[in-house]
Amino acid sequence: MVKVGIVGASGYTGGELLRILAQHSEVEIACVTSRAHAGKPVHKVHPNLRGVLDLSFEDIPYERVAERCDFVFCATPHGASMEIVPTLLEHDVRVVDLSGDFRFEDVAVYERYYGKKHVAPEIKAAYGLPELHREDIKRAKLVANPGCYPTSIILGLVPLLKAGIIYASHIVADAKSGISGAGNKPRETTHFPNAAESVLAYKMTTHQHLPEIEQELRRFSSEARVSFVPHIVPVIRGLTSTLHCFITRSIDAVDVRKLYAEFYREEPFVRVLDVGEVPRLSAVRGSNFADIGGFAVDKERGRVIVISAIDNLVKGASGQAVQNMNIMLGFPEQEGLRGLGIHP
Repeated sequence: MVKVGIVGASGYTGGELLRILAQHSEVEIACVTSRAHAGKPVHKVHPNLRGVLDLSFEDIPYERVAERCDFVFCATPHGASMEIVPTLLEHDVRVVDLSGDFRFEDVAVYERYYGKKHVAPEIKAAYGLPELHREDIKRAKLVANPGCYPTSIILGLVPLLKAGIIYASHIVADAKSGISGAGNKPRETTHFPNAAESVLAYKMTTHQHLPEIEQELRRFSSEARVSFVPHIVPVIRGLTSTLHCFITRSIDAVDVRKLYAEFYREEPFVRVLDVGEVPRLSAVRGSNFADIGGFAVDKERGRVIVISAIDNLVKGASGQAVQNMNIMLGFPEQEGLRGLGIHP
């Protein structure tokens, strides 16, 4: 059994990691940390784990976490992981970081969009989107888990870009996320009376996930540029991206779907829907699946539309993190992640 730790286990992503790892046959959860909840049983913060995990949160030095664990997930806020990861790597612990601290090839881009000085720019990570970087992930000591919006948008766009049938510089991504994507700290925009029965666009030109999306898409076209607008919608979890692209040549919806079916043919967590089917949040909620569909071609305007849906806390965060761990450690990729979506 591999001994696994979670640093920052009291948040939503930490709770999802615990839920998933509790069902994983190859790991022992050896350490879970939280400064705010040190000494509390895990189920006092994550009540779904009552009677499932007999663990309490600890507040201990990261050196001690490393001594007790073979593998660690950092489920800490942006800016915190870069202070923690170097210590873990020095102790020969393999790490998946769920923050944005190590996602960028150019540290200057991170500092611009996150507004923080990077204190460990020499540390490089594999970008943890298995559908694109599986071989890099296998070899990595550190994997930077992608953001939720990038996961949905990148998976939804790559087959079109790779085929060269869209104008890479004219892509529109209209994305909507459940409120849990904002984390468990209460704030004005996520306060129930403000968020219910409403749709709120935010960070319309400055969202920190935008350069992450373009960094990955430019592996397929150096001209890739995305007009990305995120929204908060009044659901707890789930994320859907409607992707508008303009085609370089005539193509129909059946052929578009064939591109996706072939590209993701061997991917265990990407489901390509039939023409005419639109992804539902309820079909992926609680699961590690990404559903891609809604294939439509507007020939009059030279436009193709693709829709992708994920659970922002699972494939968009903790599930993908466990998928990356499985790849890094040579476990079956679907271990711990075979749960289905909760529909309706």
